[in-house]
Amino acid sequence: MDAYSGQMTRLIQQLSQLPGIGQKTAQRLAFYIISMPEDRVESLSSAIIGAKQKIRLCSCCGNLSDSELCPICADPDRDKRTIMVVETPRDLAAYEKTQKYTGVYHVLHGAIDPQRGIGPSDIRLKELMSRLQGDVDEVIIATNSTLEGETTAMYISRLVKQAGIKVSRIASGVPVGGDLENIDEVTLLRALNGRVEL
Repeated sequence: MDAYSGQMTRLIQQLSQLPGIGQKTAQRLAFYIISMPEDRVESLSSAIIGAKQKIRLCSCCGNLSDSELCPICADPDRDKRTIMVVETPRDLAAYEKTQKYTGVYHVLHGAIDPQRGIGPSDIRLKELMSRLQGDVDEVIIATNSTLEGETTAMYISRLVKQAGIKVSRIASGVPVGGDLENIDEVTLLRALNGRVEL
């Protein structure tokens, strides 16, 4: 027998289907939502519905946007000659937090993963190649340091080099605060190969 009414159980079930939300967190969120003033609940539900209905992909880079161009592509001060290729909009947001990168992005919305049946045509590579027809000096590949990310990086690198454009890969290595004894060999090798002069 359920401890809660049908509506409360339904709310908990819906919340628990969100990524990273287990049953206990869903229950805690449900109780919080129920205790919120009605106007805040309406504002939350309106924001969710509005985002679902209005957010689309930027026509240039593939970032999430509620207009034709995302704020980055629409910014006249961004260096449009440098394109950083990332897997997801979350990766783009992570780089934007640094406030140091002044170029533009290209969001692939995935990575090549033959085991899951994701090939080059399933991610936004065609759109990237179209952008390279313009005035581009460098493509920075910032895919994740996973097997899929590395496969995608190598594939893109070959395509970009054929177009005669400089291509680079972000460095990867030892995280700040990491103990060397706890870091895998591939990461240590990358850190060694990506070393810089002091």
